[in-house]
Amino acid sequence: MTFSASAILSGSYDYGEAARSVVIAIAASYAGLDLAGRVTAARGQVRLAWLSGGATAMGIGIWAMQLKGMLAFHLPVPVVYHWPTLLAALLVAIFASAVALYVTSRQKMDGVEALTGSIVMGAGIAGLHYILMAAMRLPAITRYSAFLVTCSILLAVLFSLLALLMAFGLREETRWTVPRRVGSAIVMGIAISAMHYTGMAAASSSPARLQTFPVP
Repeated sequence: MTFSASAILSGSYDYGEAARSVVIAIAASYAGLDLAGRVTAARGQVRLAWLSGGATAMGIGIWAMQLKGMLAFHLPVPVVYHWPTLLAALLVAIFASAVALYVTSRQKMDGVEALTGSIVMGAGIAGLHYILMAAMRLPAITRYSAFLVTCSILLAVLFSLLALLMAFGLREETRWTVPRRVGSAIVMGIAISAMHYTGMAAASSSPARLQTFPVP
């Protein structure tokens, strides 16, 4: 198969894989809501253990969702991933999750703390996405729409603020009801997915030079 260097590579989604990425996002959101309450209730070294373990588990969930969403997108050229860059993205996801759990586990959360936490968390989630994009190795040049990149970052911050407020409000055992937490997790999961796919839409790829690939 031959591609002109000026052509834009047209990709397609495996909608089954994309749907599974949304399910992973919802599951990670539910875990985050549950972990916020557990970290809040813990003290001393137990609190540190819950915070560390919770951030790792939640970070892996967010990272897996983003990676799954990327693998659902197929281009007509070979694509491989640089594993050290994937690992760097995972560390960013864990850091963003640690910030979220720390902020929501405090006794009080005022507007400044919520906004600061959402900016850090949103920047982490957006950074995770674009680091994963940088991990792609393919015979093409990727360009980004500045408008859609900006939109994806703003969405990440906005949805992070929503997630922090939900987690803070639901962390008390008296407010723990399965329907309410599931509903909140669905909202958060869809929000995370919306940010991811906006970021995906911001990228377009064209062959770096005339390339010839064998047709299977």
